[in-house]
Amino acid sequence: MSVLLQSPWRPVRGRRPGRRNSAVALPDLVNLVQAIADEPLAWEPLVQLPEGTDRWRTRLYGDRRFELWLLSWLPGHHPDLHDHGSSAAAFVVVRGVLGEVRVERDGYYSGYLRRSGSATSVAPGVIHDVCGAGDGPAVSIHAYSPPLSTMNHYVRDDDGAPGLLRSVRTNEPEQAPVR
Repeated sequence: MSVLLQSPWRPVRGRRPGRRNSAVALPDLVNLVQAIADEPLAWEPLVQLPEGTDRWRTRLYGDRRFELWLLSWLPGHHPDLHDHGSSAAAFVVVRGVLGEVRVERDGYYSGYLRRSGSATSVAPGVIHDVCGAGDGPAVSIHAYSPPLSTMNHYVRDDDGAPGLLRSVRTNEPEQAPVR
């Protein structure tokens, strides 16, 4: 088990983790990434800046229920519109600024700036895009439950609606589609 999880994380509202292979609830994923963010000595020495046009990432922990990833972004790095298949997600920005665009249920797009210290959750099937949005590098911690197995990538059609580009079997977060 990772050094990051030697300090026990606590589920919200007295929830107890279910079976070993059951998914972790969204509020618990947010609590988890925030707890890891509060232990910078455990993850900060691992951070590397990305090279080229992709983000840098490393897996911090994983089991049948969830996985944790550490990502770094340069301004403008983004994987395009995607969802995480059947996995829920949460992420916290621990350095810099990330931008996020989400496709809302009504089909409209909403934009958010996620600054250092902010955490958010992403329900399964929610289409979004995350990008480095500040003047310098950004670093974030992501949790996925169950662990990632599929990502769906989308393109906007002529009317701006997201259309499925392709589905990818993957075990890596925010994987950019190959063009």
